[in-house]
Amino acid sequence: MARPRQRNIVERLADAGEEAIQRIGSAPGADRVLGAMTSMRDRVDDLQRRVRGLESLEKRLGAVERRLDKIEGKGKTSARKTTSTAKRSTAARKRSSAS
Repeated sequence: MARPRQRNIVERLADAGEEAIQRIGSAPGADRVLGAMTSMRDRVDDLQRRVRGLESLEKRLGAVERRLDKIEGKGKTSARKTTSTAKRSTAARKRSSAS
């Protein structure tokens, strides 16, 4: 007996949802809102792809920095210190080679 009642409630909820979607679609300005939401979704997807790319670049940079530390014999340093040091030393090398 409980099953027919649940089905009835589910059907009623589905009908109410369909009506709500139809009302939203026929409201003035709804097409602009839907267009903006679609555009925003596309932008968020693009940002997610870019962030994933940055994470892999950070991992690769960390590996390169560790290899460089081994070559230079500095020992272990944190990635942030190494990154800022690497930027400064790269800039200094460019200045000295330009002279």
